[in-house]
Amino acid sequence: MRKQVILGNWKMNGNFAEIKSLCESLNRAVSDDAKADVAVCVPFVYVDYVRANVIKKIGLGAQNVSEHDNGAYTGEISASMLKDLSCEYVIVGHSERRTLFQESNQLVAKKAKKAIASGMKAIVCVGETLAERNEGELERVLTAQVEILFDVLSEKELEEVIIAYEPVWAIGTGLAATPEQVQSVHKFIRSVVTKSNELLAKSIRIVYGGSLKPSNAKTLLALEDVDGGLIGGASLKGEDFGEIINQAKCITC
Repeated sequence: MRKQVILGNWKMNGNFAEIKSLCESLNRAVSDDAKADVAVCVPFVYVDYVRANVIKKIGLGAQNVSEHDNGAYTGEISASMLKDLSCEYVIVGHSERRTLFQESNQLVAKKAKKAIASGMKAIVCVGETLAERNEGELERVLTAQVEILFDVLSEKELEEVIIAYEPVWAIGTGLAATPEQVQSVHKFIRSVVTKSNELLAKSIRIVYGGSLKPSNAKTLLALEDVDGGLIGGASLKGEDFGEIINQAKCITC
């Protein structure tokens, strides 16, 4: 059985006082015996503080990484810098990065490769817009976003990838795809992986990232091809995040 992973994405939220309070809340909510892997991906400036102030059970991640190793790239953060701060995960290709900063499939794959080369796991986000879904483009879009990984990453590097399916139309809207839609898309993504590497398809974790919250976590996390969640808003509330983790625990125990 693939071990489920619950990942928090704090996005660009919080100040020092709020981050301090959130860390304290998470420490109360996340038990040391939680069966799922757990991590939070935090703003760069708080990475070091969060590492020092959350329990060991909670892994640490960043929300983006440069495709460059070093050099004259003002404002960028390299994979080796994140690794120096004990980051274990990096989100790449979040829909907000693809949409607002025009990140291409090729660039996303390059960023994933840099993260993995530095010893971290790459959380590679894929997903379709509402227009693409309505126009019957879902499978084409997802296939392109997944297959590029096999062009850029080695077979060994692919073992360090977590795929996060995030229907763009369900992010930050309070809406979630139906369980049937989620399972169907996750199964399709796994089928795309199968075409290139059947063994990897059985082990790769595909998590759901579209307004997953305590009220729908039990149902969504129980789906056959859903291996966890990439949580946005609910990860900013310790109790909510803890409740989602508890739901994952019920599936994997």
